[in-house]
Amino acid sequence: MPMLKRLCLAGSALALLAVCPAPAPVLAQTAPRPSDSVDPLIGTGGEGHTFPGAVAPFGMVQLSPDTDTSCVLRDCYPHAAGYRYDDPTIVGFSHTHFSGAGHSDLGDVLVMPVAGDDVPMDPGTPAAPGYRSRFSHATETAKPGYYAVTLADRAIRAEMTAGSRVGVHRYSFPAGKAAHLVLDLRSSLYNYPGKILWSGLHLRDDGVLTGFRETRGWAPGRKLFFAMRFSAPLTGHALVNRETAIPYKGFQGPGRDSDALAEKLGQALEARLDFGVLTKPLEVKVGISGVDEAGALANLDGEAGGFDDIHAQTQAAWDTALGAVTFEAETPMRRIFATALYHSLLAPSIWSDRDGRYRGPDDQIHQATDFTVRSTFSLWDTFRAEHPLLTLIQPEKTNTDIVRSLLASQTHSPDGILPVWQFAGRETWTMIGYHAVPVIADAYMKGIGGFDANAALDAMVASADHAAYGGLGEYIARGYVPIDKEPEAASKTVEYAYDDWTIARMARKLGRSDIAARFEKRAGNWRNSFDASSGWLRARKTDGQFRTPFDPTAINYGSDYTEGNAWQYSWFVPQDQAGLFRLLGGDARTIRKLDAMFDFDLSKIDYSHAEDIAGLIGQYIHGNEPSHHVAYLYSYAGAPWRTQERLGQIVASQYGDTPAGLSGNDDLGQMSAWLVFTALGFYPVAPGANEYVIGRPFLPKATLMLPGGKRFVISTDNLSTANRYVQSVTLNGQPLTRAYLRDDEIRQGGKLRFVMSARPNRQWGKSASSRPFSSSTAVSSPPTRR
Repeated sequence: MPMLKRLCLAGSALALLAVCPAPAPVLAQTAPRPSDSVDPLIGTGGEGHTFPGAVAPFGMVQLSPDTDTSCVLRDCYPHAAGYRYDDPTIVGFSHTHFSGAGHSDLGDVLVMPVAGDDVPMDPGTPAAPGYRSRFSHATETAKPGYYAVTLADRAIRAEMTAGSRVGVHRYSFPAGKAAHLVLDLRSSLYNYPGKILWSGLHLRDDGVLTGFRETRGWAPGRKLFFAMRFSAPLTGHALVNRETAIPYKGFQGPGRDSDALAEKLGQALEARLDFGVLTKPLEVKVGISGVDEAGALANLDGEAGGFDDIHAQTQAAWDTALGAVTFEAETPMRRIFATALYHSLLAPSIWSDRDGRYRGPDDQIHQATDFTVRSTFSLWDTFRAEHPLLTLIQPEKTNTDIVRSLLASQTHSPDGILPVWQFAGRETWTMIGYHAVPVIADAYMKGIGGFDANAALDAMVASADHAAYGGLGEYIARGYVPIDKEPEAASKTVEYAYDDWTIARMARKLGRSDIAARFEKRAGNWRNSFDASSGWLRARKTDGQFRTPFDPTAINYGSDYTEGNAWQYSWFVPQDQAGLFRLLGGDARTIRKLDAMFDFDLSKIDYSHAEDIAGLIGQYIHGNEPSHHVAYLYSYAGAPWRTQERLGQIVASQYGDTPAGLSGNDDLGQMSAWLVFTALGFYPVAPGANEYVIGRPFLPKATLMLPGGKRFVISTDNLSTANRYVQSVTLNGQPLTRAYLRDDEIRQGGKLRFVMSARPNRQWGKSASSRPFSSSTAVSSPPTRR
């Protein structure tokens, strides 16, 4: 028995209230909950960049520990989520975090409990802690909607839960010691001197503390407001501004020689909040808003109850959300799959207040009357699998709200375009493409409604025709982005072409043939940047020549490619893989090149200078998105059995049930969504095509719980490590010889059955007619849902 547990059993309950790990609140249950298999600590080590704290499905609040906020800007890359598993101390608990981002910001409203008479106002260092504290993972509990840890230096038990727009802390202090909180508005993720532009604290007559801060970070001019209510009355307080060398201070207001003020404004604010000796745990309930302090107060009051009430509601919400996919699996796959499903349900997060108000990309306040505004759109990542997954496992309203949020953002955008990489309603201009377009098109093609489709198409076209963005003017004029005019030109050309294809798909369905014809032509622009003589996607200059020197293995920022090289980007033609394979010389040569990618010898190549390049299998880089569809491309060349081999290789090496269980940034759910689809047995290579390429399953049984009581049941016979090949497939009892599923076949419910074998079935899915959709070989467009 661990020493801590022996102490807890032997000591008095009151004296050891803070030291002993209290169990998470338990609700009566007769069967395991869907949330029981989730481990939020997966991805908090290595390159995953996930956080372990409390959050509701798509919640506005992500209440989580920060283990180091002392780094500056890019040195903070390992701490992009605030928490890193191998750190020895916790600085505090802040209310906003990204799950798996490769860049960062947030970490708003950091709170840290302190016990005793000495209240440090600086975090200190791991070697010499101030208000920060050492902790042990043995005292840590992380579950969906709940996080707890013992802060060893102060013997305080800290618990966190969160609702849709609130976070609730519960602190158990040692008996006989005074309880305090330190609130530090200086603390931020990806911090730097001068990031905090302005902030304020206001202690109201009823004891509620409200405040705000504006930051100049990843999203410039981002504003966040909060309201904080305590379960015990304050016995004292101090509001302080830690700025030095202020050139102009104005005139003295009330409270000379005292920090017990009702209001404090400045750029380096902290609060010390005193509660005296408590006889029961202190609860701190916090509401946040992007609008104003009144919005934060309304959000705070809008979710009734204390810690246990909010936790019970959020746990029930998680069980409902995770229950959209029921499954059977042995450990560790059970934890891996359940946690991947959990991570796919964190973003895009709620952004509008309870009254529908929200701050838009124009920094103005707008009103949503009949939908919930979402933000945190990592679209370069999530258009691939995360958003297609949400169309299957979330209610239609969630997907409608996402689309309407994108459209509302375009309406209020100073540039008149859809979001690129947006959070807190603010555009960051991170990554490339106009990938809100395939998200909208994919939803529409699948029959998701509740928005004006023609207005949506107009917004998509406006984004695709915005000449000032990312070399689009040159792309429209030349049919490619020239590298001597715009960096990462090869990647931009092929990503724009794919986005254009999804515009054409939606326009065809709407009967707007002029738009469809124009964008169908643009969808073929990938050919203009493909060097058929060498077999590589390459960047061209304005004179039409390919840029030299050329190294297909080189990865550098500002090069021909975005976070990758020619090995990854030469495969990005989701709308017409068959056309690409013809340029490569046919099926056999394509398969050899795919094999060469996975089998590439990296012993003489060093990519340590490049962030986000992780999870390498040869030149296949699973830790970053451009590779995510590549293993499925063997099926387009008539060799699905080779896809099945590669998927086994990827899952075994890139996912695990430990803190290092994600090989790369989860990127707001994309890495996790890839695993969810792949474990089910299929994947959306080309969102907008209404097809899923069949791979191989990794679960004995799974059921998608669909609207209207329908179910899509996936069962697998003979599944084992040795039996990695699909021998046969049936759909609703009938043999399925093609290597893809249609979206409508899933949505109408049914039974998909795999039979696995140790030997490949090289004939299954081989014929040209059994291969997934490619625009250049399709007799007709892929089916749409009416």
